[in-house]
Amino acid sequence: MSKMKILKSGYTAEIDTVDKQSWHQIINQFDDANIYQTWSYDEIRCGRKNISHLILKKNETIVAVAQARVLKIPIVNMGVAYVRWGPLWQLRNTEKDIEIFLQAIRALRNEYVYKRGLVLRIFPILFDDESDIYLPLLKQEGFKRLEQGKKNRTLIIDLSSSLEDLRKGLKQKWRNSLNRALKNELDLIEGHDDELFESFISIYRELIERKKFVEPNDINEFRQIQSDLPENMKMRIMMCKYEGQLCTGAIFSAIGNTGLYLFGATNDTGMKSCGSQLIQWKFMEYLKEKQFSCYNLNGINPKTNPGTYQFKAGLCGKNGKDVYFLGQFDAYKNALFGFLIKCAEKARSIYKNKM
Repeated sequence: MSKMKILKSGYTAEIDTVDKQSWHQIINQFDDANIYQTWSYDEIRCGRKNISHLILKKNETIVAVAQARVLKIPIVNMGVAYVRWGPLWQLRNTEKDIEIFLQAIRALRNEYVYKRGLVLRIFPILFDDESDIYLPLLKQEGFKRLEQGKKNRTLIIDLSSSLEDLRKGLKQKWRNSLNRALKNELDLIEGHDDELFESFISIYRELIERKKFVEPNDINEFRQIQSDLPENMKMRIMMCKYEGQLCTGAIFSAIGNTGLYLFGATNDTGMKSCGSQLIQWKFMEYLKEKQFSCYNLNGINPKTNPGTYQFKAGLCGKNGKDVYFLGQFDAYKNALFGFLIKCAEKARSIYKNKM
């Protein structure tokens, strides 16, 4: 792999110089801010001692930041620094500057690969249709795309159109279901308090049990994250009641310039009343009111989960696009080091599956 590179003139990097409150204030300055880069998210999931923060400045102005989750692997006395949906480098009310992205990934590599001797794995918010721009930069800075597994795929809704046009852009079947939901006079409850989170979990558990799903994320961890997040970053919970009974719910995040769908659940009554359509539409109305740019439906898989795909595709309709993330990228000092980390990760995964 290529050697450590000096940052371009005018750029400087700071490591672990901020506290939680300052970090949340800083990431609020970025359009690409997201829940996975909040201090609360990684502190709850892996502990304060296992998170690290990088701040990149240009002429003393903060231009990029990244939160890394640092995991040590005792078997081989090595470790991984993982940056999910980062670095953040798109400042509000400014044009994209590719140089900032380049300097940010360079600073990350300098710190975690060369100074700390870790494997650095980043999962940037970049998509395949931008590959001609970003793949050469990542390669130039010593990052190699992970080839194993399938690339994550999602739907992104562009919210620049009027609500009227967004509604026209829904697929016909989905729009018909929304119309039925509106006629059903469902009671909508929304907020971010713990009692509402608990109510959602009750419906979510019913869904998991009924469909025999393997829970992709620990809902109780997100409940703890919710209690720790600052007020302006808390997840938005929306629930529907039909004839006095809770029947449908969803949890969303709205940070930066993008809304993000996190969890959804419905029971048989919710299916009949089309409560899920109403909740999704009301969240889009909320995003429009708060002037968000887009809505990320957070993952689709037409083969393994066709029902959810059809629901999300109907919501996206003509208003958005089906995209693949560019992928995850590793940087490490040498190929042997990377190989040993992969072997250790595989062994750790096998051990966890046997527990």
